[in-house]
Amino acid sequence: MSMGKKIMQWVDARFPATETYEYHMSKYYAPKNFNFWYFFGVLSMVVLVNQLVTGIWLTMMYNPSAEGAFASVEYIMRDVKGGWLIRYMHSTGASAFFVVVYLHMFRALLYGSYQKPRELIWLIGMGIYLALMAEGFFGYLLPWGNMSFWGAQVILNLPAALPVIGDGLAEWVRGDYIISGITLNRFFALHVVAIPLVLVGLVFMHLVALHHVGSNNPDGIDIKKLKDKNGVPLDGIEFHPYYTVHDMVGIVVFFICFFAVVFFFPEGGGFFLEPPNFEAANSLKTPAHIAPVWYYTPFYAILRAVPNKLGGVIAMGAAIAVLFLIPWLDRSPVRSMRYKGILSKIALTVFAISFVSLGYLGATPTTDAATLAARIFTVLYFLFFLLMPIYTAIEKCKQPPERVTGGH
Repeated sequence: MSMGKKIMQWVDARFPATETYEYHMSKYYAPKNFNFWYFFGVLSMVVLVNQLVTGIWLTMMYNPSAEGAFASVEYIMRDVKGGWLIRYMHSTGASAFFVVVYLHMFRALLYGSYQKPRELIWLIGMGIYLALMAEGFFGYLLPWGNMSFWGAQVILNLPAALPVIGDGLAEWVRGDYIISGITLNRFFALHVVAIPLVLVGLVFMHLVALHHVGSNNPDGIDIKKLKDKNGVPLDGIEFHPYYTVHDMVGIVVFFICFFAVVFFFPEGGGFFLEPPNFEAANSLKTPAHIAPVWYYTPFYAILRAVPNKLGGVIAMGAAIAVLFLIPWLDRSPVRSMRYKGILSKIALTVFAISFVSLGYLGATPTTDAATLAARIFTVLYFLFFLLMPIYTAIEKCKQPPERVTGGH
């Protein structure tokens, strides 16, 4: 017996290394008809690793104080060798994270990956999404640029709209009567320690839950129903080496696109890094147009679409909370959009258009026409969920095939 095998036997007797590897990799059977949409799950983990690694490096040079934060970012960008690259990888990575997560969530809506028995996977995934939104918000203040300062000012004033507890809650979140170095220090601790721990824990739970019930596929068929004499799904293949190699192609293409942005387009036309954020925070100089980063703008547009401040806060919260209910709102007998009726297809198309349009409207200055459009798209956004129990129950669906298609 080789020395390597002896070492692995010694380890396996004390820790289930081989058993865990086989359960999650070499003996985990995934549907053989995964398509383009299934790249975004693994890409989410790739970007998470990028954010953690670059974030750890940035904390070595960053000064979390109102007096030194902006200067330390400038020091990283101008004086530290390779600092500009790490900073841009982190700032571009934040946007990349939301791009792949939004596409990952759209794939779940497309193929019904939230339906039984995967409800808990969806709920944990939504927990990841909330943690990611919190992580992005806390990190947004850290450069202590002028847009970061004023954007945080707007968002941190939202709790004040709540009756009775509003003012106290806003003060508690800030840690001060105004946004100050105390707020910055608090956000730094949450961004660097607390939320990453929550994120990593939720991602681990997400993967464990996924591998327990098995992956969905574009046909929405349970591949565990048809197995050979050895108990191997007829329409399944080992995740490793087949999908690890397959995913490497997607990762390489992603990094080509990612570094093209990092090297040539890091500000993203003002959507990734806004021009006012290249100026230090100044409580006496308000930017001409205050808006959050693009990945929050759909919900910001919903907030602005409601004339009453409290109503806007409630609508914005409801727009996120309703996503948790999808597994129980969808009454369709089939999972995949391939076999759902025309009503579901129209509804998902209108929802996607509404979400993207709200994102655009939330990033632009308010006008009467923009406000009207935001209200229309807000109504369409909520109708997608509120009417889902009706249109998924009454529409005529196609019969899914017995075996998966496109992967034989």
